[in-house]
Amino acid sequence: MTRLEKFRQLMAEQKIDGFLVTQPENRRYLSGFTGSSGILIITPERQAVATDSRYYEQVRQQCPDWELIEAGYDFVGNMLETLRQFELGARRVGFEPGHINVSTLNSWERALKGRLVLVDTEGFVEVLRMRKDQTEVASIRKAIAVADEALVHVTQWMKPGMTERQVAWEIESYMRTHGADAVSFEPIVASGPNSAMPHARPTERVLQAGEPITMDFGCIVEGYCSDLTRTVCLGEPADTKYLEVWYTVLKAQEMAEDGARVGMTGEQIDKLARDVIAEAGFGDYFGHGLGHGVGLAIHEGPRFSFTYPHEVPVGAIMTIEPGIYIPGWGGVRIEDMAWVRPNGLEILTAAPKEPVLNL
Repeated sequence: MTRLEKFRQLMAEQKIDGFLVTQPENRRYLSGFTGSSGILIITPERQAVATDSRYYEQVRQQCPDWELIEAGYDFVGNMLETLRQFELGARRVGFEPGHINVSTLNSWERALKGRLVLVDTEGFVEVLRMRKDQTEVASIRKAIAVADEALVHVTQWMKPGMTERQVAWEIESYMRTHGADAVSFEPIVASGPNSAMPHARPTERVLQAGEPITMDFGCIVEGYCSDLTRTVCLGEPADTKYLEVWYTVLKAQEMAEDGARVGMTGEQIDKLARDVIAEAGFGDYFGHGLGHGVGLAIHEGPRFSFTYPHEVPVGAIMTIEPGIYIPGWGGVRIEDMAWVRPNGLEILTAAPKEPVLNL
């Protein structure tokens, strides 16, 4: 069954007669359209891409099985007439409330004059995106391989005296010149006390020997993301606590990677790692969830988290990234990506895990 067929099956189950898809990754997932502006119109029998003149030719090339609606720059002004052409008058039409802002929704409702019913939906496409097919996995593997290579390169290249921003740029430029189409997000390079902030931005702080340095980065290949984190120390650690923290985080990660099984919830898998960190006395310093789904977006469902009581489906590609963050001292995070398989997790990340780099 194709993605579009699965989507229409969900529409039928929810008694929705038409659907307006606006979220960029969802548009791409269903149609193949990668442009920055456009709306998918889907009914049980027809599918179309409504966009402006910047993308007419792109739609013809990327979406040969979809109708092109040359909406110009006034989709709203012609919205009612367009949807009537799809026989959606007086019918239930779904939209994505997580992507549409209040202003847009208000303009849609004014344009439609109550002639059809807009139905807010939750996660229609996102549920389908959780389970990756073989083509998606192949693209993600490529993105992971580039990030793995970048980690090996930068750990051999960086030295005390460089700034966080210099290292971040070296990582980004390496990935962009070795197969990446773009970065998944701005690389994180956080040294010393800065590494106590899980999402620290690179600064002009100078790397110093003996302190933790956390690097978190990824890239996009064929539309799909990778996500990798390693924490290292340049030379002998200045504080013996570093190795205690580092190996606690590694043990927590290994416990989750080895113990995850089909049928477990995101909360249960998170607990496998969280219990290790708590038993070591660092429970108060691990505040975020253990991991998240990765695909067309760097953060998508499902999640390994104490806030996610749902089962994680076979086919999901997830991060496993426990961390310990001690204010004023620093932090350690180690992150892999894994594919949820019928017999457990298949670890896709191959980058080495080394707590100390020799100078």
